[in-house]
Amino acid sequence: MNTNKLAIDGGSPVRARPFPEWPVFDQAEIDAVTEVVRSGAWGELAGTRVHEFERAFAAYQQARHGVCVVNGTAALQIALRALGVRAGDEVITTSYTFIATPNAALSLGAKPVFVDIDPDTFLLDPARIEEAITDRTRAIVPVHLFGAACDMDAILEIARRRGLAVLEDACQAWGAEWNGRRVGALGDLGAFSFQSSKNINAGEGGILVTNDDALEDLAWSLHNVGRRRGGEWYEHVRVGWNYRMTEFQAAILLAQFARLPAQTAVRAANARYLSECLAGVPGIRPPKVDPRVTAHAWHVFLLRYDGEAFGGMTRDAFLDALRAEGIPCGPGYFPLTQSEAIIQGFEEIGATEGPRPCPISERVARREAVYLTQNLLLGAREDMDSIVEAVTKIQRARG
Repeated sequence: MNTNKLAIDGGSPVRARPFPEWPVFDQAEIDAVTEVVRSGAWGELAGTRVHEFERAFAAYQQARHGVCVVNGTAALQIALRALGVRAGDEVITTSYTFIATPNAALSLGAKPVFVDIDPDTFLLDPARIEEAITDRTRAIVPVHLFGAACDMDAILEIARRRGLAVLEDACQAWGAEWNGRRVGALGDLGAFSFQSSKNINAGEGGILVTNDDALEDLAWSLHNVGRRRGGEWYEHVRVGWNYRMTEFQAAILLAQFARLPAQTAVRAANARYLSECLAGVPGIRPPKVDPRVTAHAWHVFLLRYDGEAFGGMTRDAFLDALRAEGIPCGPGYFPLTQSEAIIQGFEEIGATEGPRPCPISERVARREAVYLTQNLLLGAREDMDSIVEAVTKIQRARG
């Protein structure tokens, strides 16, 4: 048998067995949900589990306050509204992220202003922020993508000097740290997601964290139909949304949360091993991690692919070959600056110009990014070895 022949060309794949399944759950989640059913207190306003999780997760992120909501998108939307973002304002954010980040601004009638990324980290490049600021700019939204913290020193310095609010999109960064401080409450507000693919999940769900008492009170009101604490049931003091989390979600999250530290340690160890092993493969660049990122959540293990070292093989052809070898992978985000939805959103808010071009993120999205999802990082060392073997096999065959 020719073990060097690629599976996509009819050879034997490197592996046939699956990687660890996601989500991970056991009797703890089943018992927790059963207890909620039997309690009859199924919603946040009647139960205790949402508030228990708010306190626990906020403390974990080194924040004073937490407000649970239905999903990460709602968390971003509420946060921007609480920070005073209104129709006609501008919000600076990265050009390389999930569409929920700019959608939150567009939903308020504000314009997302895209800033290009650092090609080594794929994160918002602070050196490009100043040129994007106008007299309509109200906030900066750095995205701690893949679980790696952005350069918060530089971003916070710019925001303070220019009088701008900072909302941390930490929807992929549970437990991530910048210079020993956990993300989320480094700025004014932070948003996290607990959607199905996330490292801690309840199918859907999100939370806002902050150290600001007034912002927490406002966010609580906005997520609870504009009510005020201590007010009457039908007393609404502002326009808000019904974005409350259910007790079912919180019960699952409490069980999931108990596993997060141990799972994070496994992901980190596997990510370090993969980075070391793949660093020597021509045409493959493991993620660069700033030394000030003192803890990485590793939601996605990102590779930067150079087709020239693979005999001109395109990124998409490489992905097909890697999948054929038994390694789940994907291309990641579509370039937001070229997204039909974003262009339509700009038209709907009456923007006179479309999204500003961001050539680095556009190139990365089209030709370079290779994603390995977080469940792969929960595997054993031999699982990591199979990833390395598959990548090396393709490089040797095509390079």
